[in-house]
Amino acid sequence: MGLFSFGYDSFMDKRNVDTLLEARWIIPVEVEGTLAEHAIAINNGLIEAILPISEANSRYYSSNHVKLDNHAIIPGLINLHTHAAMTLMRGMADDLPLMAWLKNYIWPAESRHVDTCFVRDGTMLACAEMLKGGITCFNDMYFFPQAAADVILECGIRAGIGVVVIDMPSAYASDVDDYIDKGLAIRDHCLQQPLLTFCLAPHAPYSVNDQTLTKIMILAEQLQLPVHIHLHETKDEIKNSLAENGVRPLMRLHKLGLVSPNLIAAHMIHLTDTEIELFHEYGGHIAHCPTSNLKLASGIAPVEKLLQKGINIGIGTDSAASNNRLDMFAEMRLTALLAKGYSDNAEAVPARQALRMATLNGARAMGLDQITGSLSPGKAADITAVDFSSSSLSPCFDPISHLVYVAGREQVSHVWVNGRLLLNEGELVTLDEADIMQQARRWQHRLVS
Repeated sequence: MGLFSFGYDSFMDKRNVDTLLEARWIIPVEVEGTLAEHAIAINNGLIEAILPISEANSRYYSSNHVKLDNHAIIPGLINLHTHAAMTLMRGMADDLPLMAWLKNYIWPAESRHVDTCFVRDGTMLACAEMLKGGITCFNDMYFFPQAAADVILECGIRAGIGVVVIDMPSAYASDVDDYIDKGLAIRDHCLQQPLLTFCLAPHAPYSVNDQTLTKIMILAEQLQLPVHIHLHETKDEIKNSLAENGVRPLMRLHKLGLVSPNLIAAHMIHLTDTEIELFHEYGGHIAHCPTSNLKLASGIAPVEKLLQKGINIGIGTDSAASNNRLDMFAEMRLTALLAKGYSDNAEAVPARQALRMATLNGARAMGLDQITGSLSPGKAADITAVDFSSSSLSPCFDPISHLVYVAGREQVSHVWVNGRLLLNEGELVTLDEADIMQQARRWQHRLVS
Protein backbone atom coordinates (compact mmCIF):
# COMPACT_ATOMS: atom_id res chain seq x y z
CA MET A 1 0.00 0.00 0.00
CA GLY A 2 2.80 2.40 0.92
CA LEU A 3 4.65 1.93 -2.36
CA PHE A 4 1.42 2.33 -4.36
CA SER A 5 0.52 5.50 -2.50
CA PHE A 6 3.98 6.97 -3.12
CA GLY A 7 3.73 6.32 -6.86
CA TYR A 8 0.21 7.68 -7.04
CA ASP A 9 1.08 10.87 -5.16
CA SER A 10 4.14 11.41 -7.39
CA PHE A 11 2.07 11.11 -10.54
CA MET A 12 -0.54 13.47 -9.12
CA ASP A 13 2.15 16.13 -8.73
CA LYS A 14 3.13 15.83 -12.40
CA ARG A 15 1.39 16.90 -15.55
CA ASN A 16 0.30 14.00 -17.75
CA VAL A 17 1.20 14.36 -21.44
CA ASP A 18 0.65 12.14 -24.46
CA THR A 19 4.34 11.47 -25.08
CA LEU A 20 7.54 12.20 -23.21
CA LEU A 21 10.52 11.84 -25.51
CA GLU A 22 14.09 11.73 -24.18
CA ALA A 23 17.16 11.93 -26.41
CA ARG A 24 20.91 12.27 -26.34
CA TRP A 25 20.62 15.44 -28.41
CA ILE A 26 17.77 17.70 -29.47
CA ILE A 27 18.48 20.06 -32.38
CA PRO A 28 15.77 22.76 -32.48
CA VAL A 29 17.08 24.44 -35.71
CA GLU A 30 15.28 27.74 -35.08
CA VAL A 31 17.59 28.29 -32.14
CA GLU A 32 21.16 27.49 -33.14
CA GLY A 33 23.07 24.78 -31.34
CA THR A 34 22.40 21.41 -29.75
CA LEU A 35 20.64 20.55 -26.51
CA ALA A 36 22.30 17.56 -24.85
CA GLU A 37 20.33 15.18 -22.60
CA HIS A 38 17.01 16.94 -23.10
CA ALA A 39 13.42 15.81 -23.46
CA ILE A 40 10.33 16.91 -25.39
CA ALA A 41 6.87 16.84 -23.84
CA ILE A 42 4.18 16.32 -26.50
CA ASN A 43 0.48 16.85 -25.90
CA ASN A 44 -2.50 17.12 -28.27
CA GLY A 45 -0.15 16.99 -31.25
CA LEU A 46 1.94 19.95 -30.11
CA ILE A 47 5.30 20.40 -28.43
CA GLU A 48 4.50 21.53 -24.89
CA ALA A 49 8.04 21.89 -23.57
CA ILE A 50 11.70 21.16 -24.29
CA LEU A 51 13.77 20.85 -21.15
CA PRO A 52 16.58 18.86 -19.48
CA ILE A 53 15.68 15.22 -18.88
CA SER A 54 15.89 15.48 -15.09
CA GLU A 55 13.52 18.45 -15.09
CA ALA A 56 11.17 16.76 -17.56
CA ASN A 57 10.91 13.70 -15.33
CA SER A 58 10.07 15.84 -12.32
CA ARG A 59 7.39 17.85 -14.17
CA TYR A 60 5.78 15.38 -16.57
CA TYR A 61 4.38 11.88 -16.62
CA SER A 62 3.39 9.86 -19.67
CA SER A 63 2.38 6.27 -20.24
CA ASN A 64 4.23 6.69 -23.55
CA HIS A 65 7.74 7.50 -22.30
CA VAL A 66 10.26 7.02 -25.14
CA LYS A 67 13.96 6.93 -24.27
CA LEU A 68 16.35 7.35 -27.20
CA ASP A 69 19.73 7.41 -25.48
CA ASN A 70 21.82 7.30 -28.67
CA HIS A 71 19.70 9.50 -30.90
CA ALA A 72 19.53 13.00 -32.28
CA ILE A 73 16.05 14.50 -32.45
CA ILE A 74 15.48 16.97 -35.29
CA PRO A 75 12.47 18.65 -36.89
CA GLY A 76 10.89 16.46 -39.53
CA LEU A 77 12.50 17.04 -42.92
CA ILE A 78 10.51 19.00 -45.53
CA ASN A 79 10.67 18.01 -49.19
CA LEU A 80 9.88 21.32 -50.90
CA HIS A 81 9.46 20.01 -54.45
CA THR A 82 8.32 16.62 -55.64
CA HIS A 83 5.82 14.72 -57.77
CA ALA A 84 5.01 11.87 -55.41
CA ALA A 85 3.03 9.59 -57.70
CA MET A 86 5.87 9.50 -60.24
CA THR A 87 7.70 7.18 -57.84
CA LEU A 88 6.06 4.41 -59.87
CA MET A 89 8.27 5.51 -62.79
CA ARG A 90 11.51 5.29 -60.82
CA GLY A 91 14.33 4.29 -63.20
CA MET A 92 12.02 3.95 -66.20
CA ALA A 93 13.98 6.32 -68.45
CA ASP A 94 17.39 7.22 -67.09
CA ASP A 95 20.42 9.09 -68.45
CA LEU A 96 18.51 11.52 -70.66
CA PRO A 97 18.25 15.33 -70.81
CA LEU A 98 15.09 16.90 -69.45
CA MET A 99 13.05 17.54 -72.61
CA ALA A 100 13.93 14.21 -74.24
CA TRP A 101 13.06 12.50 -70.97
CA LEU A 102 9.72 14.31 -70.76
CA LYS A 103 8.61 14.21 -74.38
CA ASN A 104 9.74 10.71 -75.33
CA TYR A 105 9.06 8.77 -72.15
CA ILE A 106 7.33 10.50 -69.23
CA TRP A 107 4.51 12.35 -70.99
CA PRO A 108 3.61 9.35 -73.22
CA ALA A 109 3.58 7.03 -70.20
CA GLU A 110 1.43 9.48 -68.27
CA SER A 111 -1.06 9.80 -71.13
CA ARG A 112 -1.51 6.02 -71.20
CA HIS A 113 -1.45 5.12 -67.52
CA VAL A 114 -2.02 7.99 -65.09
CA ASP A 115 -5.39 7.80 -63.36
CA THR A 116 -6.76 7.88 -59.82
CA CYS A 117 -5.39 4.40 -59.04
CA PHE A 118 -1.93 5.28 -60.37
CA VAL A 119 -1.76 8.43 -58.26
CA ARG A 120 -3.04 6.64 -55.16
CA ASP A 121 -0.55 3.77 -55.42
CA GLY A 122 2.34 6.00 -56.46
CA THR A 123 1.73 8.48 -53.66
CA MET A 124 1.46 5.62 -51.17
CA LEU A 125 4.84 4.29 -52.32
CA ALA A 126 6.35 7.78 -52.05
CA CYS A 127 4.93 8.38 -48.57
CA ALA A 128 6.38 5.09 -47.35
CA GLU A 129 9.81 6.04 -48.69
CA MET A 130 9.65 9.57 -47.33
CA LEU A 131 8.52 8.58 -43.84
CA LYS A 132 11.25 5.94 -43.60
CA GLY A 133 13.70 8.70 -44.56
CA GLY A 134 12.56 11.17 -41.90
CA ILE A 135 10.42 13.38 -44.16
CA THR A 136 7.31 14.65 -42.39
CA CYS A 137 6.06 17.15 -44.99
CA PHE A 138 6.23 17.42 -48.79
CA ASN A 139 5.14 19.91 -51.43
CA ASP A 140 3.50 18.01 -54.28
CA MET A 141 2.60 18.81 -57.87
CA TYR A 142 0.72 16.20 -59.88
CA PHE A 143 -2.52 15.11 -61.53
CA PHE A 144 -5.53 13.69 -59.63
CA PRO A 145 -4.70 15.52 -56.39
CA GLN A 146 -7.75 14.13 -54.59
CA ALA A 147 -6.18 10.66 -54.76
CA ALA A 148 -2.97 12.06 -53.29
CA ALA A 149 -4.88 13.88 -50.54
CA ASP A 150 -6.69 10.68 -49.57
CA VAL A 151 -3.38 8.83 -49.17
CA ILE A 152 -1.82 11.67 -47.17
CA LEU A 153 -4.70 11.69 -44.70
CA GLU A 154 -4.67 7.90 -44.49
CA CYS A 155 -0.98 7.63 -43.63
CA GLY A 156 -0.76 10.78 -41.49
CA ILE A 157 2.04 12.70 -43.21
CA ARG A 158 1.80 16.48 -43.80
CA ALA A 159 1.69 17.86 -47.36
CA GLY A 160 1.05 20.79 -49.64
CA ILE A 161 -1.15 19.77 -52.58
CA GLY A 162 -0.63 21.51 -55.90
CA VAL A 163 -3.59 22.63 -57.99
CA VAL A 164 -1.77 21.55 -61.12
CA VAL A 165 -2.31 23.57 -64.32
CA ILE A 166 -0.88 22.91 -67.76
CA ASP A 167 -1.91 24.08 -71.23
CA MET A 168 -2.63 20.62 -72.57
CA PRO A 169 -5.45 18.16 -71.91
CA SER A 170 -4.84 15.03 -69.87
CA ALA A 171 -6.81 12.13 -68.47
CA TYR A 172 -7.36 14.36 -65.43
CA ALA A 173 -8.63 17.58 -67.04
CA SER A 174 -9.72 18.81 -70.47
CA ASP A 175 -8.47 22.42 -70.33
CA VAL A 176 -7.09 25.12 -68.03
CA ASP A 177 -10.44 25.95 -66.46
CA ASP A 178 -11.08 22.27 -65.80
CA TYR A 179 -7.70 21.92 -64.05
CA ILE A 180 -8.38 24.96 -61.87
CA ASP A 181 -12.01 24.12 -61.07
CA LYS A 182 -11.19 20.55 -60.07
CA GLY A 183 -8.21 21.57 -57.99
CA LEU A 184 -10.00 24.32 -56.11
CA ALA A 185 -12.98 22.04 -55.46
CA ILE A 186 -10.61 19.59 -53.74
CA ARG A 187 -9.13 22.46 -51.74
CA ASP A 188 -12.59 23.54 -50.60
CA HIS A 189 -13.42 19.96 -49.62
CA CYS A 190 -10.24 19.62 -47.54
CA LEU A 191 -10.12 23.06 -45.88
CA GLN A 192 -10.65 21.59 -42.40
CA GLN A 193 -7.85 19.03 -42.71
CA PRO A 194 -4.90 20.31 -40.60
CA LEU A 195 -2.32 18.14 -42.40
CA LEU A 196 -3.16 19.57 -45.83
CA THR A 197 -2.39 22.92 -47.40
CA PHE A 198 -2.79 23.91 -51.04
CA CYS A 199 -0.96 25.95 -53.65
CA LEU A 200 -1.52 26.82 -57.30
CA ALA A 201 0.87 24.77 -59.44
CA PRO A 202 1.29 25.89 -63.05
CA HIS A 203 3.77 23.39 -64.48
CA ALA A 204 6.32 25.69 -66.10
CA PRO A 205 6.54 28.87 -68.23
CA TYR A 206 7.08 26.74 -71.34
CA SER A 207 3.89 24.73 -70.75
CA VAL A 208 1.58 27.54 -69.56
CA ASN A 209 0.69 30.63 -71.61
CA ASP A 210 0.40 34.25 -70.47
CA GLN A 211 -3.39 34.18 -70.22
CA THR A 212 -3.25 31.19 -67.91
CA LEU A 213 -0.42 32.66 -65.83
CA THR A 214 -2.42 35.88 -65.39
CA LYS A 215 -5.39 33.84 -64.19
CA ILE A 216 -3.09 32.05 -61.74
CA MET A 217 -1.76 35.37 -60.44
CA ILE A 218 -5.25 36.74 -59.82
CA LEU A 219 -6.37 33.57 -58.02
CA ALA A 220 -3.22 33.50 -55.91
CA GLU A 221 -3.89 37.05 -54.71
CA GLN A 222 -7.60 36.45 -54.11
CA LEU A 223 -7.13 33.18 -52.22
CA GLN A 224 -3.74 33.98 -50.65
CA LEU A 225 -2.23 30.79 -52.06
CA PRO A 226 1.42 30.10 -52.91
CA VAL A 227 2.37 29.50 -56.55
CA HIS A 228 4.64 26.48 -57.14
CA ILE A 229 6.31 26.35 -60.58
CA HIS A 230 9.38 24.96 -62.38
CA LEU A 231 11.58 27.91 -63.35
CA HIS A 232 14.97 28.45 -65.02
CA GLU A 233 15.68 24.72 -64.99
CA THR A 234 17.58 24.45 -68.30
CA LYS A 235 19.44 26.65 -70.76
CA ASP A 236 17.04 25.56 -73.50
CA GLU A 237 14.09 26.84 -71.46
CA ILE A 238 15.69 30.27 -71.38
CA LYS A 239 16.74 30.22 -75.05
CA ASN A 240 13.26 29.23 -76.18
CA SER A 241 11.65 31.88 -73.98
CA LEU A 242 13.83 34.57 -75.55
CA ALA A 243 12.87 33.35 -79.02
CA GLU A 244 9.13 33.06 -78.32
CA ASN A 245 8.49 35.82 -75.77
CA GLY A 246 11.43 38.19 -76.15
CA VAL A 247 12.34 37.87 -72.45
CA ARG A 248 13.78 35.28 -70.10
CA PRO A 249 11.22 33.24 -68.10
CA LEU A 250 11.73 35.02 -64.77
CA MET A 251 11.22 38.44 -66.34
CA ARG A 252 8.11 37.13 -68.09
CA LEU A 253 6.67 36.00 -64.75
CA HIS A 254 7.67 39.31 -63.19
CA LYS A 255 5.83 41.29 -65.86
CA LEU A 256 2.75 39.15 -65.18
CA GLY A 257 2.93 39.89 -61.45
CA LEU A 258 3.88 36.40 -60.29
CA VAL A 259 7.24 37.14 -58.66
CA SER A 260 6.26 37.73 -55.04
CA PRO A 261 6.59 36.25 -51.54
CA ASN A 262 3.97 33.71 -52.63
CA LEU A 263 6.22 32.22 -55.32
CA ILE A 264 7.99 28.86 -54.84
CA ALA A 265 10.32 28.46 -57.83
CA ALA A 266 11.75 24.98 -58.31
CA HIS A 267 15.32 24.66 -59.64
CA MET A 268 16.38 28.26 -60.45
CA ILE A 269 19.72 27.17 -61.92
CA HIS A 270 20.59 29.61 -64.71
CA LEU A 271 20.41 33.11 -63.25
CA THR A 272 22.07 36.43 -63.92
CA ASP A 273 23.05 38.77 -61.10
CA THR A 274 20.20 41.06 -62.16
CA GLU A 275 17.72 38.18 -61.86
CA ILE A 276 19.03 37.26 -58.43
CA GLU A 277 18.58 40.86 -57.33
CA LEU A 278 15.04 40.94 -58.76
CA PHE A 279 14.08 37.71 -57.00
CA HIS A 280 15.46 39.01 -53.72
CA GLU A 281 13.66 42.33 -54.08
CA TYR A 282 10.27 40.68 -54.67
CA GLY A 283 10.72 38.02 -51.98
CA GLY A 284 10.27 34.67 -53.71
CA HIS A 285 11.36 31.28 -52.39
CA ILE A 286 13.47 28.63 -54.14
CA ALA A 287 13.17 24.83 -54.04
CA HIS A 288 16.72 23.64 -54.69
CA CYS A 289 16.87 20.14 -56.24
CA PRO A 290 20.58 19.30 -56.55
CA THR A 291 20.39 15.60 -57.47
CA SER A 292 17.73 16.02 -60.14
CA ASN A 293 19.59 19.05 -61.54
CA LEU A 294 22.75 16.95 -61.93
CA LYS A 295 21.09 13.77 -63.20
CA LEU A 296 19.24 15.58 -65.98
CA ALA A 297 22.39 17.62 -66.74
CA SER A 298 20.40 20.79 -66.12
CA GLY A 299 23.22 22.50 -64.24
CA ILE A 300 24.25 23.68 -60.77
CA ALA A 301 22.34 26.44 -59.02
CA PRO A 302 24.34 29.40 -57.59
CA VAL A 303 23.24 28.64 -54.03
CA GLU A 304 25.92 30.66 -52.25
CA LYS A 305 25.07 33.82 -54.23
CA LEU A 306 21.37 33.34 -53.55
CA LEU A 307 21.91 32.85 -49.82
CA GLN A 308 24.20 35.88 -49.63
CA LYS A 309 21.30 37.95 -50.95
CA GLY A 310 19.07 36.60 -48.20
CA ILE A 311 16.82 34.58 -50.51
CA ASN A 312 14.99 31.78 -48.73
CA ILE A 313 16.04 28.38 -50.14
CA GLY A 314 14.50 25.06 -49.20
CA ILE A 315 15.47 21.66 -50.57
CA GLY A 316 13.48 19.26 -52.73
CA THR A 317 14.09 15.86 -54.23
CA ASP A 318 12.03 16.37 -57.39
CA SER A 319 10.39 13.10 -58.45
CA ALA A 320 11.82 9.62 -58.00
CA ALA A 321 11.61 9.37 -61.79
CA SER A 322 14.35 11.99 -62.16
CA ASN A 323 16.36 11.59 -58.96
CA ASN A 324 15.83 8.48 -58.33
CA ARG A 325 15.42 8.72 -54.53
CA LEU A 326 13.21 10.70 -52.21
CA ASP A 327 16.16 11.05 -49.86
CA MET A 328 16.55 14.36 -48.05
CA PHE A 329 19.71 13.26 -46.24
CA ALA A 330 21.39 12.78 -49.62
CA GLU A 331 20.03 16.15 -50.79
CA MET A 332 21.33 17.97 -47.70
CA ARG A 333 24.82 16.54 -48.17
CA LEU A 334 24.89 17.29 -51.89
CA THR A 335 23.57 20.81 -51.29
CA ALA A 336 26.47 21.58 -48.97
CA LEU A 337 29.14 19.92 -51.12
CA LEU A 338 28.01 21.44 -54.43
CA ALA A 339 27.87 24.92 -52.96
CA LYS A 340 31.46 24.59 -51.72
CA GLY A 341 32.76 23.22 -55.00
CA TYR A 342 30.84 25.67 -57.19
CA SER A 343 31.93 28.72 -55.18
CA ASP A 344 35.50 27.63 -54.27
CA ASN A 345 34.54 28.38 -50.69
CA ALA A 346 34.69 25.63 -48.04
CA GLU A 347 32.57 27.79 -45.73
CA ALA A 348 29.64 27.97 -48.16
CA VAL A 349 26.50 26.24 -46.81
CA PRO A 350 27.83 24.85 -43.52
CA ALA A 351 26.05 21.84 -42.03
CA ARG A 352 23.75 23.90 -39.82
CA GLN A 353 22.56 25.88 -42.85
CA ALA A 354 21.95 22.74 -44.91
CA LEU A 355 19.82 21.33 -42.07
CA ARG A 356 17.89 24.60 -41.84
CA MET A 357 17.29 24.53 -45.60
CA ALA A 358 15.86 21.01 -45.28
CA THR A 359 13.53 21.98 -42.44
CA LEU A 360 12.61 25.53 -41.43
CA ASN A 361 13.35 27.15 -44.80
CA GLY A 362 11.04 24.69 -46.54
CA ALA A 363 8.31 25.38 -43.98
CA ARG A 364 8.73 29.11 -44.52
CA ALA A 365 8.37 28.73 -48.29
CA MET A 366 5.12 26.79 -47.80
CA GLY A 367 3.80 29.34 -45.28
CA LEU A 368 4.03 26.73 -42.50
CA ASP A 369 6.90 28.09 -40.41
CA GLN A 370 4.56 28.96 -37.52
CA ILE A 371 3.42 25.31 -37.48
CA THR A 372 6.42 23.14 -38.36
CA GLY A 373 10.06 23.21 -39.50
CA SER A 374 11.65 23.62 -36.07
CA LEU A 375 11.28 22.29 -32.55
CA SER A 376 9.79 24.84 -30.16
CA PRO A 377 6.86 24.92 -27.73
CA GLY A 378 3.55 25.54 -29.46
CA LYS A 379 4.61 24.06 -32.79
CA ALA A 380 3.34 20.78 -34.18
CA ALA A 381 5.26 17.73 -32.99
CA ASP A 382 6.69 16.89 -36.43
CA ILE A 383 9.80 15.06 -35.27
CA THR A 384 12.46 12.75 -36.71
CA ALA A 385 14.80 10.62 -34.60
CA VAL A 386 18.19 9.59 -36.01
CA ASP A 387 20.07 6.70 -34.41
CA PHE A 388 23.76 7.46 -33.80
CA SER A 389 24.65 4.05 -32.33
CA SER A 390 26.27 2.73 -35.53
CA SER A 391 30.06 2.56 -35.71
CA SER A 392 29.87 4.58 -38.92
CA LEU A 393 28.73 7.59 -36.88
CA SER A 394 31.47 7.27 -34.27
CA PRO A 395 33.08 9.31 -32.89
CA CYS A 396 30.74 12.30 -32.94
CA PHE A 397 32.19 15.74 -32.21
CA ASP A 398 29.23 17.62 -33.69
CA PRO A 399 25.84 15.91 -34.27
CA ILE A 400 24.70 18.58 -36.73
CA SER A 401 27.76 17.97 -38.89
CA HIS A 402 27.14 14.22 -38.71
CA LEU A 403 23.50 14.65 -39.78
CA VAL A 404 24.62 16.32 -43.01
CA TYR A 405 27.93 14.65 -43.83
CA VAL A 406 27.70 11.18 -42.25
CA ALA A 407 24.18 10.01 -41.42
CA GLY A 408 21.83 8.53 -43.99
CA ARG A 409 18.14 7.83 -44.10
CA GLU A 410 18.86 4.26 -42.96
CA GLN A 411 19.62 5.73 -39.51
CA VAL A 412 16.10 7.17 -39.14
CA SER A 413 14.37 5.18 -36.41
CA HIS A 414 11.24 7.11 -35.43
CA VAL A 415 8.98 9.73 -37.02
CA TRP A 416 6.10 11.64 -35.49
CA VAL A 417 3.74 13.97 -37.38
CA ASN A 418 1.41 16.14 -35.33
CA GLY A 419 2.41 14.02 -32.34
CA ARG A 420 1.34 10.77 -33.99
CA LEU A 421 3.95 8.02 -34.28
CA LEU A 422 4.23 7.00 -37.96
CA LEU A 423 7.60 5.18 -37.90
CA ASN A 424 8.63 3.05 -34.94
CA GLU A 425 12.09 1.45 -34.84
CA GLY A 426 12.26 1.77 -38.63
CA GLU A 427 8.87 0.11 -39.19
CA LEU A 428 5.92 1.93 -40.75
CA VAL A 429 2.97 2.20 -38.40
CA THR A 430 0.14 3.39 -40.67
CA LEU A 431 1.19 1.81 -43.98
CA ASP A 432 1.47 -1.82 -45.12
CA GLU A 433 4.87 -1.88 -46.83
CA ALA A 434 4.44 -5.39 -48.28
CA ASP A 435 1.16 -4.42 -49.95
CA ILE A 436 2.67 -1.18 -51.25
CA MET A 437 5.54 -3.08 -52.87
CA GLN A 438 3.12 -5.56 -54.42
CA GLN A 439 1.17 -2.71 -56.01
CA ALA A 440 4.41 -1.17 -57.29
CA ARG A 441 5.33 -4.44 -59.03
CA ARG A 442 1.90 -4.56 -60.63
CA TRP A 443 2.39 -1.07 -62.04
CA GLN A 444 5.88 -1.96 -63.26
CA HIS A 445 4.42 -4.73 -65.40
CA ARG A 446 1.74 -2.39 -66.77
CA LEU A 447 4.23 0.36 -67.61
CA VAL A 448 6.59 -2.07 -69.37
CA SER A 449 3.79 -3.58 -71.41
